Amino acid sequence: MAFTNWRGLVGCVHPTLRPGSTEEVVKLLPEGVGVLSLYNDIKRGDKTEFEAVMKGYEKHIALLAEQKCDIIHPSGAPPFMVQGLAKEADLVKKWEDMFQVPIFTSGQNQITALKALGAKSIIGVTYFPGDINDVFSQYFTDAGFNVKCMVGMDVPFNRAQELPGEQVYAFIKKLYRQFGGADAIYMLGSGWRTLHIIHMLEQDLEIPVLHPQTARVWEMQRRLLIREKKQGYGVLLETMPPLPTH
Repeated sequence: MAFTNWRGLVGCVHPTLRPGSTEEVVKLLPEGVGVLSLYNDIKRGDKTEFEAVMKGYEKHIALLAEQKCDIIHPSGAPPFMVQGLAKEADLVKKWEDMFQVPIFTSGQNQITALKALGAKSIIGVTYFPGDINDVFSQYFTDAGFNVKCMVGMDVPFNRAQELPGEQVYAFIKKLYRQFGGADAIYMLGSGWRTLHIIHMLEQDLEIPVLHPQTARVWEMQRRLLIREKKQGYGVLLETMPPLPTH
């Protein structure tokens, strides 16, 4: 095993060629965990494109399995959420049986993390416009959560990474007031660069913030039997709660 992978090797399949996500995962993971990333090329960010990309995910998962990754994370919540909770679970089981490696999607990871935080109700914010937010809301409703809202910010899909964190902060606080609070704030999508507002939101609203990057890093650690806490990025990484047993 290469020296840089002495605590485990994680394979990631990203939905787009958008930079930033891999860099943030590497930044948050402990020393000794290797990351091997492959990419799909989603451009429009619409339901038709999400439904068509599964073959690309399977091809990349096969390649990562050949590299003996300890776990594989096909990231990108929307492509799997549009499949629905049951179909997503069937896909993951098929791939685990086929490639003999543990696999978890972004949606599965976020459900697991919300349960670990003890959240039953969520206020959701995305950077997707229109009716697709209803699909995301239904996904979490089917998983047993009370979704008080799932609201998209008005930004082109290929420019989500340009949203200032301060603007996202203000948008979330407005939703929090409008919907009377919740057990947790849920941020859908790895496109925005908002790690720096997690601690501030948790401090000001006094509830956990479920951010896709911190959620995946938490589960990667737990699946690799690592428990290295990290300060400044929210309660999930600061406390490293155990994976729920159900």
